[in-house]
Amino acid sequence: MPGARRAAELCARDPQPAEESCTQEDLLLAAAYVSDAQYNRNVPFGTSPQTIRLYNFYNHWTVRAATNFFIFIDLSLALFEEPALFPLPFLATSIVEVLCLTAFFGRLVHFAKVTPQMVFWKDTKNICIMVTIVLTLIDLIICGSLEAVGIHSVRWSRALRPVFLINFPEGRQIRRTFRSIRNTLPDVLCVSLLFVFSMLIFSLMALKLFGDRGLRTVEGSPYFTNILEIVFELYVLVTTANSPDVMMPAYNFNWWYSLYFLTYVIINTYIFMSVFLAVVYHNYRKHLKNEIRKLAYLKRHKMIKAFNILKVKAGTEFVVREAEWKQLAKVVAPDISSSHLELLLKISDEGQKGHVDKVNFLRLADLLNIQVVTINVKRHPLEGWMPRVYASPLSLFIQKMVQHRIFVWIYDVIILINAIFIALDEKNPLISYAEWLFLSLYVIEILLKLYTYEPRAYFGRKQFWNWFDTLIIIAALVASVANASIQSARKYNSQQILDIVLVLRILRLLRVVVSIQRFRVIVTTLITIGPTMLTFGGLVLVVYYMFAIVGMEIFHGKVRFFDPNFTTPDALVCGNPALKDTAFARDRYCKNNFNDLTSSFIVLMELTVVNHFLLIAGGFALVTHQAAKLYFIAFHIVVVILIVNIFIAFILEAFFVAYSLEKSEVETAIEKKIQELGVGVKVEEVQDGTLINNMDTKDGGFSGDDGHSRRKALKGLYFRIASKKYKTVDALLQQMFESEIAPEDEGPSLEEILNFSPNDMYPKNPNFENSA
Repeated sequence: MPGARRAAELCARDPQPAEESCTQEDLLLAAAYVSDAQYNRNVPFGTSPQTIRLYNFYNHWTVRAATNFFIFIDLSLALFEEPALFPLPFLATSIVEVLCLTAFFGRLVHFAKVTPQMVFWKDTKNICIMVTIVLTLIDLIICGSLEAVGIHSVRWSRALRPVFLINFPEGRQIRRTFRSIRNTLPDVLCVSLLFVFSMLIFSLMALKLFGDRGLRTVEGSPYFTNILEIVFELYVLVTTANSPDVMMPAYNFNWWYSLYFLTYVIINTYIFMSVFLAVVYHNYRKHLKNEIRKLAYLKRHKMIKAFNILKVKAGTEFVVREAEWKQLAKVVAPDISSSHLELLLKISDEGQKGHVDKVNFLRLADLLNIQVVTINVKRHPLEGWMPRVYASPLSLFIQKMVQHRIFVWIYDVIILINAIFIALDEKNPLISYAEWLFLSLYVIEILLKLYTYEPRAYFGRKQFWNWFDTLIIIAALVASVANASIQSARKYNSQQILDIVLVLRILRLLRVVVSIQRFRVIVTTLITIGPTMLTFGGLVLVVYYMFAIVGMEIFHGKVRFFDPNFTTPDALVCGNPALKDTAFARDRYCKNNFNDLTSSFIVLMELTVVNHFLLIAGGFALVTHQAAKLYFIAFHIVVVILIVNIFIAFILEAFFVAYSLEKSEVETAIEKKIQELGVGVKVEEVQDGTLINNMDTKDGGFSGDDGHSRRKALKGLYFRIASKKYKTVDALLQQMFESEIAPEDEGPSLEEILNFSPNDMYPKNPNFENSA
């Protein structure tokens, strides 16, 4: 184990007095607790040396990556199983699935080895995984036996595959979102009952008002004569997918009837749907705070455990000696540089006493979580190759000009003018020549920046927009030259290359976004919440997958797609006579089917947008049974009413937090120490992570050589706190709650922490409450 070897090496390298000796086992155990606190893991594990090594291996990135790989393969099998996009024999997909199940079982056994047996068997996640593995094997055996005698059967266990994605530790964020949905359901149920009651009242009213008037729809069918049809039509009206079509027969008969539909829309679409959002947001926020509170106290609990393992008596208090603190940090973060480690030690050992007290030790996980960027300031290569030329007045003038904000403004104007030319006729020779002019100006801009800014700093790891800008320009230049060469040699344009050139030209307009401060704030906020938004992407994937599998089993082959040039009778009715003379067939919706996984996902996406919900649901009800509409209603309730509203609640909370970002106490301590040591670069002096001496865009004159002098003075090693945009929303919320916990507060016991309820009393956090 890398961690075990690292601990042994460090202990052997720095021997201590016998009464305070550093043991490899103690260091490994303390490192495991600190690592759990750092990554917010809550896994009870045994404390024996062998168990700790197994636990470290359980959390190793390679093992987690392998688990994710097998989960991906298991979910992807639906592409190759009937109904398949790429058909494979049943035996081949079964062997692959058995291999995936074996990997999942091995991961479960590994977990059982590191956690106490009582905890393992009480964990619902483990039970769900085991039950799913057994059910899948039973289903495989049954289907394999029936396939052997030529009988097709339903693979019902395929809908259970997302269970592995949800219940393994790698999916804890998705699992937490599902908990939010589960916790929200009781209050949503009350609103749902009122909503259903209101809809039934309006349905009965519609039956009495319009049922006996002999009205007919555009298709010629009776209008509002069946109570079940009325309920479905009014439910769809809540989504506005059939508005105003559903109203027109009654409206054409008497305009007074429009008041009925107007009243229904106001009450059920606007009032009840808004109440749904309010209830979901309130409950989501309440349970989110409870989750964050648990995480904060669990982190404190684990850090105290680590401290108690390594503590020694120094006068009247217990402390951790400097040598053991450094060893611990190196085991937890093996890739940390020596300069970074020394910086963190100076922050933790403020008085340089040779030890770290309890309060400062408890901040170790936070210190390791904060990204401190080490900047090695190097001179421009041209300074070494031709120092006199690069330091000449003309050269300094060019550098100062490129560093000036006006230079950025000029190119923003050029981009906007270029946007106007892109919208004009491409076949006009003047427009074509103008594009070459714009491209030349962009190439000159890149060359000037590379002349002014140190290339390795300009193309650093965090310089996304610099890389984006340069790659777009180079690709556009290559594509334009290639197209011009083909045109001159063969007297025609390559349409594919032309498409690439046009797309690249349009992508250049994105540069304007980062040039305008207000746009940059929004983009930064989106980047902040981006990683957490992937959680909801996983949630949607799980729900889509389960509904897609069920949909394929119910609707497979009921609707078929034919080439638009086909004029056969089957092509005109999407391969099903039940669709004759229907809007589904007339509008050529044949490709909206459940004949494979990708087609199913596209249909579900269309249903999420809600447009033409009635047309799609009605079409599939005609080719199966009217009860099939329940499938589409269930999908709308789960995805649109629950998940989309929770997603909106998350976006609201994330924006409130991201717009009120403030440095934590730990970040402030780090920045203060960096400035005290004289090795700091302020965030204001950095543009997207590059040093100001290379990327200055502040207002200033073009004359003078102060920039050159400053660049010479700034050589060496520097630090700064990474941009706030790289934090997750969860980390920001946790930071807000932790700021209200007193440093000496050890918090409640572990059992009390795990049994926290949203209704419990907990320390009031004004920042958290005011974040919304």
